[in-house]
Parts: sequence; C-alpha cells; structure tokens
Amino acid sequence: MPLDLTEIERVASISREDFYNNYVKKQKPVVIEKLTEDWPAYHKWNFEYMKNVAGNQVVPLYDDRPVSHKDKFNQAHAEMKMSEYIDLLESKPTNYRIFLYNLVKQVPVLREDFKWPDLGLSLIKQMPMLFFGGRDSKVFIHYDIDYSNILHFHFHGTKRCVLFAPDQTPYLYKVPHALISREDIDYDNPDFEKFPALKKAKGLVTTLKHGEMLYMPEGYWHYMKYLTPGFSMSLRALPREIVNLGKAAYNIFIMRHFDNLMRKWKGQSWIDYKNEQAIERTHKQLGIGV
Repeated sequence: MPLDLTEIERVASISREDFYNNYVKKQKPVVIEKLTEDWPAYHKWNFEYMKNVAGNQVVPLYDDRPVSHKDKFNQAHAEMKMSEYIDLLESKPTNYRIFLYNLVKQVPVLREDFKWPDLGLSLIKQMPMLFFGGRDSKVFIHYDIDYSNILHFHFHGTKRCVLFAPDQTPYLYKVPHALISREDIDYDNPDFEKFPALKKAKGLVTTLKHGEMLYMPEGYWHYMKYLTPGFSMSLRALPREIVNLGKAAYNIFIMRHFDNLMRKWKGQSWIDYKNEQAIERTHKQLGIGV
C-alpha cells in the first residue's frame, strides 16, 4: 500500500497576479514548467558548466546517516572539491549531497545566469541556495527552519518531490525539538505496521524536469529523491503569516540551540529519546494502540 499522494497542479506559465492569488494566498503548491526558459541558466546549467565555473570550490557534503549526538544542527559529513564531487556523481550512485549551499555567493558569475521572478514574493536576494544529489539519493523529509515560501528550480535531470501540508504533521511522526520525521521511515515504501499513522496522511507529488519550478508554501514538509544525478536552486521569501514568523524565530534563536545543548549534555540518549517520543506522541494523539 503506497502513501496517499495526489499530483501537484502544473501550469506552463502564469501571471504575477494569478500566482499570488491562486497559490501564495491559498498556500497551495504548483509547478511552473516554462518560467526559466528565458534564463541563461536554462541552456548553461549542467554539470560541465558547474565544473568550469566552480570546480575549485570546496563544498560541504551530507549523506543519509542517522542524526548523531556528535553532529551539530545541520552539520556536514564531508567536504570535497566541486569538480571531484561532480565526477563522483557522473561515475556512480552516491549518497553524498550538497544541501543548502550558497554557491552563488562563492561564485558570483552564477548570478548572471538567472532572473529573480516577479511573482509577488519579496525574495531574499542574499540567499539563492543550491542542492546537488546523485541517482537515487534522498533528502530526509523535513520542513524549513525559517518557514519560507520557496521557489525550487531543478536542473540537469529529474527529481521526485513529495510534499505534505503543515496540517498533515500529526500523521508524520515529527521528532520533537527538530524539523524532521523519524529517519527510519522509507517514504518510497513505508512500513504501515510500524508507522500506522502514515495511512492517514494525504500528500502531494511531482517529478521535476530540467528548468521546472516547484512552489512550496511556508511550513510544507518535503521529501526529495534524485531519480538521476542533478541539482536544484531555491529562492526564498519570508513567511507571510505572523504565526509562522514567530515559529521561525523560535526555531532559529531557541530550538536549534537548545537541541545542540541537549546533544552535548545527554549524548545519544537525547536522540533516542526524541525518536521514541515521535512515535509515542503521534500514537497517543491519534489514539493508536492506546
């Protein structure tokens, strides 16, 4: 039995007014297929180009190992030159990913390759973030710490994106004091006996191709799987909802520092406790096994 997923709505192009009124105001995801076709990046952004302009950059890499008390919040697992990393992506599957990296800051020439879309969002100009992954590599399901509205552009290959609205959180086994679900849940093939609440979750899915953009509203959970080696760029805007601004401030200034402190103090027992609580709280709230 697979997850209950509905295809995300798609449009070829859209006006500023229609995007804002029909998707931002309603906090509804959408894929815009042709938004980047007049960008230089649409024709230039591939692995070879990235090697040429950023090959000497040393980039942080993440893999799919479980969270450890030894790691700080969002701490990278390895480093590698971009040219070596791209060679690895093209040679074989790898779990190493580049996650939330401001490569554009390090390589300013990349700024000339894309445009800031006029879609009614006040995009943060200092934060174009890049993400790279190898075939079949996965990004743990999570929501973003700052509750941003996200424009997620994919390049070079295909990528499967699964989203859940914030109101689906009760079914996703959220780990307390964190932005993730239980890491032992396989969102491609979930174990409904161990995680029965997932049967109630209603999500959204799409497969992004080169140049397509996915709009992810604030606070949306997202799980990504690279079907082929590729990379993406996210542009973001602060949350519109005052309550989400408050949640973002709490996450950034209190939650992540508290979690780092508890990891140092309690060690692995803190991680284990949080994972146990993810199941206990979810099942208690839904009256499962009580």
